[in-house]
Amino acid sequence: MEYGEAAFYGPKLDFMIKDAIGRRWQLGTIQVDYNLPKRFQLEYTDEDNTKKTPVMIHRAPFGSLERFCAVLIEHTSGHFPLWLTPDQVAILPLSEKYNDYAQEVAKKFDLGGVRATIDLRNEKLGRKIRDNELKRIPYMVIVGEKEQQDGTVAVRPQGGGEQSVKTIQEFIDEVNARVAEMTKDF
Repeated sequence: MEYGEAAFYGPKLDFMIKDAIGRRWQLGTIQVDYNLPKRFQLEYTDEDNTKKTPVMIHRAPFGSLERFCAVLIEHTSGHFPLWLTPDQVAILPLSEKYNDYAQEVAKKFDLGGVRATIDLRNEKLGRKIRDNELKRIPYMVIVGEKEQQDGTVAVRPQGGGEQSVKTIQEFIDEVNARVAEMTKDF
């Protein structure tokens, strides 16, 4: 509870966090409520067979879901951990000729537990890379003639970094291993 703030029903605990720019937000709260059980005429029978009014406990471990998500997005600048990001991979075909291969790769990713989206826009590769960088997707996979012939993908990590060529299964295994490592303590 913030100093000097009133609790409406009874004692309470508020959990405050600071966001990326130092503002404080109340995200979680636990509050004892003596008022609402009386207003709703709630009762239970005690072990001695007498009627008692219960005490209600309100809890909101993350506050409002919207506020929690907003603070999380702001804190990470949209760079979610690999296990949490909605799309883990953006598949970028070099041209429309490789859209079918991109679809095939996407199906294999899906079967392997990797969340992927395909950028089928008729744009130059540089534009697709730039746009998907702004979406904060952790990996971009580029597919063209060589990748289609070899059954591989060209992997480009978000933000640049070392690019590599891997088989589809090697890449699926790598993503799943990273996610498993990040979530092993959960």
